[in-house]
Amino acid sequence: MAAEDKITPFLWFDDNAEEAINFYLGTFKDSRIVSTSRKGGDDGPLFGATFELAGRRFMALNGGPHFKFNEAVSLYIECEDQEEVDTLWARLCDGGAPGQCGWLKDRFGLSWQVVPKALPRLLGEKDPARAGRVMAAMMKMQKIDIKALEQA
Repeated sequence: MAAEDKITPFLWFDDNAEEAINFYLGTFKDSRIVSTSRKGGDDGPLFGATFELAGRRFMALNGGPHFKFNEAVSLYIECEDQEEVDTLWARLCDGGAPGQCGWLKDRFGLSWQVVPKALPRLLGEKDPARAGRVMAAMMKMQKIDIKALEQA
């Protein structure tokens, strides 16, 4: 186990972990199911699974309705460009809800941040007035628009 794999996000679903995993596998490249455990044998409903999204390992459990996702924890996606932001935003918002400043909740209630690599660079501009304009522009956005930030 590599050092970066020592901590694995563990996601608690009510009873739709398998649906969520399949949705995420269809959303991210380099994704796969590593293992599953089912109630009552191979044909039973999913109890738990280990899976990878874009090479990052996750675990999921159908644990019942006791706990719900909230914005206190989100998954941060660093996107290469606007096309990747647009693609992932559309896919993850499908059945979910957009939030502010690149945040959204997917159809399963999990919070995501869809952020282009350019954003930290633009927010860290040496000119404090320009960095302030970038921040002000971002605060008005739901999905991050790189071109609009660069124009700020």
